[in-house]
Amino acid sequence: MKPIIGILLRKSFVRNVVLMITGTASAQLVSLVLTPVISRIYGPEAYGLMGVFISIIGILSPIASLTYPIAIVLPKTDNDAIGLIRLSLLISTSIATFVVIQLTLFNQQIAEIFHIEDLASFLYLIPLVIFFAGLYQVVEQWLIRTKQFKVTAKVTFLQSLIVQGSKVGIGFMYPFPSILIVLTAFSQALRAVLMIIFSDKKNLNNHLSNQSSIKDLAKKYKDFPIYRGPQSFLNSVSENIPILMLTSFFGPASVGFYTICRTVLAIPTQLIGKSLGDVFYPRISEAANNGEDLGNLNKKATNILISIGVVPFGLVILFGPGLFEFVFGEEWLIAGKYARWIALWSFSTFILQPSIRALPVLNAQALHLKYTGFSLLIRSCALAFGYYAFSSDLIAIALFGVLSGILNIVLIIVTFRISKKRSDVLVSTKS
Repeated sequence: MKPIIGILLRKSFVRNVVLMITGTASAQLVSLVLTPVISRIYGPEAYGLMGVFISIIGILSPIASLTYPIAIVLPKTDNDAIGLIRLSLLISTSIATFVVIQLTLFNQQIAEIFHIEDLASFLYLIPLVIFFAGLYQVVEQWLIRTKQFKVTAKVTFLQSLIVQGSKVGIGFMYPFPSILIVLTAFSQALRAVLMIIFSDKKNLNNHLSNQSSIKDLAKKYKDFPIYRGPQSFLNSVSENIPILMLTSFFGPASVGFYTICRTVLAIPTQLIGKSLGDVFYPRISEAANNGEDLGNLNKKATNILISIGVVPFGLVILFGPGLFEFVFGEEWLIAGKYARWIALWSFSTFILQPSIRALPVLNAQALHLKYTGFSLLIRSCALAFGYYAFSSDLIAIALFGVLSGILNIVLIIVTFRISKKRSDVLVSTKS
């Protein structure tokens, strides 16, 4: 067994995945240990307000740089990658400035339109969140491109320790929703700064004096803002729509149950799914350039995630209410009932990670945009139907979870077919 493990670890792909998982596992362990403490300090309503704020920044953050940072991994030359970094930071700064102006003029009106009056004073944090989200995306993608996975793993752990530890330490003295909101707002800023501090900047400095034209790069990778940008925005709305609709339909306590449920169920995706996906992205990009079998590569990565995810998500589906009551306290029993249904969606999201990374390489971002728009419509209708037809938050969540899971499975199947067609074309071209 030991020689086999040694052989596997000598493979760069496996080694990098293990490295990413180790860092993320350490971070998630911190969250697992401290979340039960945090949930008892603040309670469902405080979690609910934090959840609403997370949904707002969750919708805006992915488009902070119009998704140009995702393209940083793709160019063959580092000069083009550096140019994309400059372009991304310019865009995020411009968007943040625009948001500052809008909030200065219309802060109260915006809060009233979206029924978030309790968060009106915190909306001024959003421009900072947008800028630092852009900075984080740029640094993260550069580290992926240069395969500095050790830095990413270290920072993931440190950020979790600092942020979660602060929620506990400050919460004992000031157990207010504002503490959760402020720490959430600056979590990405902390992560970006730590990544910059620990990264190897030698390779970056070598290319700063020889940069590609921003204008040319903006045109060359225009499919990202045209397709991936709207897709990311719609996907963020789709993922956060339960919070916004639950706030309107059932109140902050219901949002609190949903928020802690999603936080816990996202752990396997953050721990393994995203780690594998981040390493898989440059691997499948190289495979496409080398004419390898993309369909087989995608299936292998997906099958690995299926075999890993069955156990943790299966346990939540079977024993969710009891588990949540035991771990977080009696007042979180309803969150466990939510979790049974959200686990179906979370499991499908977990195994979807390789397909999501494959879509830009397969030039299928237009398809991804259409899928996300359709998904948003179906999910919103599911929540609305649960409210208007049954007046039940649990039924609304159940419909949302089941339909979301089915939609993700459909996207995986479609991606497999596109990968196979791409590989068949490459084979016929060679022959």
